[in-house]
Amino acid sequence: MAKMAKVKQVGLLAAGCQPWNNDVCAASGDRFAYCATLAIYIYQLDQQYNEFKLKSIMAEHKKTITAISWCPDNPDLFASASADNLLIVWNVAEQKAVARLDNTKGVPAAVSWCWNSADGVAFVSQRGPLYIWVSGNSDSGVTVHKEAHSFLSDICLFRWHPSKKGKLVFGHTDGSLSIFQPGCKSQKHVLRPESLEGTDEEDPVSALEWDPLSTSYLLVSNLNNGIRLVDSEALACITSFCFPSAAASVQCLAWIPSAPGMFITGDSQVGVLRIWNVSRSTPLDSFKLKKTGFHALHVLNSPLAKRAQSSCCSGKSQHTSSTSEAVPPPTLSQNQSFSLPPGHAVCCFMDGGVGLYDMGAKKWDFLRDLGHVETIFDCKFKPDDPNLLATASFDGTIKIWDTNTLTAVYTSPGNEGVVYSLSWAPGDLNCIAGATSRNGAFIWDIRKGKIITRFNEHGKNGIFCISWSHKDSKRIATCSGDGFCIIRTIDGKILHKYKHPAAVFGCDWSQNNKDMIATGCEDKNVRVYYLATSSDQPLKVFTGHLAKVFHVRWSPLREGILCSGSDDGTVRIWDYTQDACINVLSGHKAPVRGLMWNTEIPYLLISGSWDYTIRVWDTRDGNCLDTVYDHGADVYGLTCHQNRPFTMASCSRDSTVRLWSLTPLISPLLLNILTNQPWEKIIGNTDKAMVPNSPPLLCGKVSRDIKQELEKLCSDITAKKLRWFSECCSPPGGSSNLWDLVSVINGQDDSLLPGSYSKGVMHMKHLLKFKTSEAQELTIVKMSKFGGGIGAPSKEERLKEAGDIHLRLGQIQRYCELMVELGQWEKALAVAPGVSMKYWKKLMQRRADQLMVEDNDDAIPYCIATGDVKKLVAFFTGRGQLVEALLVAQGACEGNIRTPQTSSINHKNNDVDNRHQYQSLLHKVCEQLAEWYFQDGCSVLAACCHLAVDNVKLAMSSLIRGNELELAACVGIVLGETAAQSTAYCLELLARKYMTPLTWNLSVDLLKMIPENNILLAKVCAFYSGSTAEINQLHERNN
Repeated sequence: MAKMAKVKQVGLLAAGCQPWNNDVCAASGDRFAYCATLAIYIYQLDQQYNEFKLKSIMAEHKKTITAISWCPDNPDLFASASADNLLIVWNVAEQKAVARLDNTKGVPAAVSWCWNSADGVAFVSQRGPLYIWVSGNSDSGVTVHKEAHSFLSDICLFRWHPSKKGKLVFGHTDGSLSIFQPGCKSQKHVLRPESLEGTDEEDPVSALEWDPLSTSYLLVSNLNNGIRLVDSEALACITSFCFPSAAASVQCLAWIPSAPGMFITGDSQVGVLRIWNVSRSTPLDSFKLKKTGFHALHVLNSPLAKRAQSSCCSGKSQHTSSTSEAVPPPTLSQNQSFSLPPGHAVCCFMDGGVGLYDMGAKKWDFLRDLGHVETIFDCKFKPDDPNLLATASFDGTIKIWDTNTLTAVYTSPGNEGVVYSLSWAPGDLNCIAGATSRNGAFIWDIRKGKIITRFNEHGKNGIFCISWSHKDSKRIATCSGDGFCIIRTIDGKILHKYKHPAAVFGCDWSQNNKDMIATGCEDKNVRVYYLATSSDQPLKVFTGHLAKVFHVRWSPLREGILCSGSDDGTVRIWDYTQDACINVLSGHKAPVRGLMWNTEIPYLLISGSWDYTIRVWDTRDGNCLDTVYDHGADVYGLTCHQNRPFTMASCSRDSTVRLWSLTPLISPLLLNILTNQPWEKIIGNTDKAMVPNSPPLLCGKVSRDIKQELEKLCSDITAKKLRWFSECCSPPGGSSNLWDLVSVINGQDDSLLPGSYSKGVMHMKHLLKFKTSEAQELTIVKMSKFGGGIGAPSKEERLKEAGDIHLRLGQIQRYCELMVELGQWEKALAVAPGVSMKYWKKLMQRRADQLMVEDNDDAIPYCIATGDVKKLVAFFTGRGQLVEALLVAQGACEGNIRTPQTSSINHKNNDVDNRHQYQSLLHKVCEQLAEWYFQDGCSVLAACCHLAVDNVKLAMSSLIRGNELELAACVGIVLGETAAQSTAYCLELLARKYMTPLTWNLSVDLLKMIPENNILLAKVCAFYSGSTAEINQLHERNN
């Protein structure tokens, strides 16, 4: 039988941008890239939806990446260097490494493609020399730059001139520059900031960029001495730029290609973005984007969809009559002296945050906040909330993520050294215990946002594991490199100190006996201690591993069974009652770290290793059921939540957290529920489930709870059964939302909807109700208004005077046009109804058109006032803001947005026509939003969008297209008649999928649920390849 793919990745928490090296962010055309410690993340513009999406993760470096550089001639190529003396050239389109240079003779501190030489990548470490590696052609090899060597100070970064061939500048840690160009004398260590001359103080060059419009001008920033524009030919400083406060220091800078002479800088202490022009020594404007300082900046030359150019043609002759239309000036920004250039800045921050900031619109197009920037050693779900996942990292923080939105919601205060392990307090206590490499252990109170307790019994020794007892919430165990496993109460009173002959790496409380704990030790042994006695000797010692034991885990379903993972690459299963090793699971090619038992299927065990893989084991016969290769480095932590037992989270040295669905491993089970098989085929005891080769059975708490709840019900049993089991088996990201919408469509009372409903995709009949109450809450927040004048007063005063005269003469339209010419639209619109409602409406539309051309959100109220729903929906859709478009279309459908009346005729019929138009517009926008979710891999949320407008057929087709067949069948059965056709198709597809020797009967049961099933059943019999007797048996079963 061909193996079906089993474990499926269903979510990814990308890493943040590393804050240690300079050139870790780069961009080219419609892509940008940033580096975590070990992987490079590449985002690409999705033209259809006008947004950047994660395209690929390049992970082949084994040590910290030190720099990346995009090829200027070929947008598909970029180079990266790392601390293990490795240089790689990548092809982004093919998502693979195309060339490698293994020994770079020192760690490359900076890397750059040589302009005008397509294949050359230059790199340099510490004090040089500069090497040039040609990778792409037959005479590939490394050459040394003739002059760029023997520097007196380390190199921070270097830049080739983009147009002057071979010209090159280096920035040094002592604050000086070295400039080289063919045919000229090389200039080493020149242009140090004046205040440093004659001293040996260091002030490293933090950023360096050639002026794109000049062959000799150069912007340079020193960490403490600010920014200068220097002339590389005359070796002189042209301008020193001044900061508003002495405390501000620059970390990074970038020219704005679309605005000659303008550049931006990012402060190093606080996330302030400043905008400058070379003609002024002070900033034109500044915005605080984040609390934490900048690390890197890169300007994309505004690839985001260009708007259709203004239809106002300026070539017209400029005479004006009393009714001709004025040509308005562009709308100015808040700092009225200049208009912000269009352009998007890729911003990387010291806390790992990465974002794309739209400078023209002053808003984030994309912000990926709070990602870990280093190895993640541990991850655990919150005991009372399967949507919250905590992670502990080498970067000194614990972060808590919402697994539905894949965003960080809390982060611990940090600066803890390395956090190796974490453990949630039981129940709803909202605390996490963390274990660190040198600062002992701590308890972090999430609500208070601070560390409330510290444990220092292990001194400065690293604590590798911390475990909060869930049977007795007052006890916390830690184990450390000092050889002790210490058990204390949460207020610090030591209960037991268990001495081991070497470092202790792992410990785990028994799930059945609150006084039993197991440990894993460097001496290759597993020990079990019993706390109810005063002895400090172990009750049992298990020997057998050939190298140190790291983690140990008790089985949640089988009393006395525990497993251990070791550096010998194996996982061993021990039976405490028999004093024996009952199985050895071999397959990993490196030390084993992550270990996790499934909380429903007693034989399922999952392990993660330094060989970058995750393996799923059937511990009944020791078979490896599946191997997952997606992580780019060592896999450290594995976890699942007992309420969602088939969604697993894993964390790794590649700085990502990934979510996996284990449901495919138990797929026949879901279909037993779907086809209404007897309970003994669904829920069983562990002894029955442990029989080798028997089909999977649910043996855990959540399945027992569902069964008990169902037994209490008198009605709606099938619907509840399908919903509860389906939610327990589905990963986060929309399945609860989908079932809520199914309930709404089936007429459930709104008061029964959960609190989370209004945060997801709502049914259209609720959208306005919930959004209105949300708006009322927001109204309380005061808004500040910006005014501002316009330059060139003489012409302005003349026009103003003319306008006043026209107004006194009753020539209102002329006055309005003059006000428009002055950009004073509000004055014009205030009196326009005095001409006519038709003119006012036309003027409103002109204003909206102009603002839309400028991509300005101020266009929105104008469209709403004139009832121009189509234009507004098109405006939002064009910008990829489908959720906004949806709100407007629904507002129109409910009759809240309508065209102002320009006469007194009865407009009822008109309203009905409009309502029909808006209804189809609403459906169209919902379809677009659904397609956006679908393309993003979220077929369940796509189905939610269709259900929101009662489109059952498209909802079912989204689920089927997304291969969510089991979920689609469950939902279809509950929706009943409206989904009957899709449900039948879905059941047929499932039946085809299970036409395998072991599940043939299941296939028949699925087909029996379809009306008019004779031909389908005949086909099932025809395809069956068993003996005559078996075929006859099958025929009988079908009848």
